[in-house]
Amino acid sequence: MKVVFASALVLASADFAEFKNKYEKVYNSDDVEAHHEANYNANMQNVAEVNAQNLGFELGENQFSDLNQDEYRVAAGLGYKAPESFNGMPHLGEHLHDGSELPAEVNWVTAGAVNPVKDQGQCGSCWAFSTTGSTEGAWQLASAKLVSLSEQQLVDCATAHSNGCQGGSMAGAIQYESGVDMATEASYPYKAADGTCKTSGISVGIPQGGITGYKSVGNFLFGASVNDMKSAISQQPVSIAIQADQSSFQSYKSGVLSSGCGTQLDHGVLAAGYGTENGQDYWLVKNSWGTSWGSAGYIKIGSASDVCGVLKQPVYPQASASVSVSDCVDNGSFVDATGYGCVDWVGYPCTAYAGYTAADIAAVQENCPATCGLCAAAVSV
Repeated sequence: MKVVFASALVLASADFAEFKNKYEKVYNSDDVEAHHEANYNANMQNVAEVNAQNLGFELGENQFSDLNQDEYRVAAGLGYKAPESFNGMPHLGEHLHDGSELPAEVNWVTAGAVNPVKDQGQCGSCWAFSTTGSTEGAWQLASAKLVSLSEQQLVDCATAHSNGCQGGSMAGAIQYESGVDMATEASYPYKAADGTCKTSGISVGIPQGGITGYKSVGNFLFGASVNDMKSAISQQPVSIAIQADQSSFQSYKSGVLSSGCGTQLDHGVLAAGYGTENGQDYWLVKNSWGTSWGSAGYIKIGSASDVCGVLKQPVYPQASASVSVSDCVDNGSFVDATGYGCVDWVGYPCTAYAGYTAADIAAVQENCPATCGLCAAAVSV
């Protein structure tokens, strides 16, 4: 028995050494490393025990495998906080299933309305990533353009109902989005820390007026039905709040998670589709912990009941790409065939294109891409 036990210790140590190298883990002292190695071994033991039960999902190793539950909760940035008041928010009503037939499967990732998985780091900004995910999807479906929006703008600026890395809500973030130009990720990059709100020097991903407000799926206070949720997701990606602080979520690897995560909401993510796997119905959920967690950054959460609290507070933004907007940002050089440059279009609505030829419109839209592309739906050539 002593030989077997010694062999097991050697194997566990070897696994931990590989884990440290893979995830570039560095510890401050031998005692700290021993603590994390003990966490790792306990988590891997739990993984083996759960997987042996053949529950329809598998757990595995990821960047959180050396953390106990309290440490994991901090590192994961579980920062969803329902707003205390919804006064002044542009709530556009409730999305309820009207009884119409629903698609058997929806996947907005493969349909091109979802950007690659991002990583929020150790900042409680999950709500911002959930919001950009649903907003990027809504805008792609409205404009046929998939832009990557700035989470940092929401962290720094959407302070009326949220508190940066200390947590926030998707409804509050959409309220902010409805009143401003939304910056691109590239022009307002993510820092995983609170910062000062930047209002100039950004590239516009969605102009002011492009997001008009939000709808709650079902009743915001009492939740949605499965069919309400399917109906909403069949229309566009949806921001959801879930409970993610349990070990089943910490170590999720694949399959349909059907139990073990609770319904005390603490994390904002994106419902990007739904379907069925091995006879189990699921929600396809995009997380914001990078691609080393879960199934390349995604998780399938069972939809037969309210697993993880998915149905409690789902919301989505409404987008309009045919609104009248102040058109182009002056790039200082472009002049189209009629002598008009980008700067000449500031303050003119899309309908000011009336009388232009198709070539004129195409030239302006190509050279002033920040907002002029919106006008395509409003112009008859």
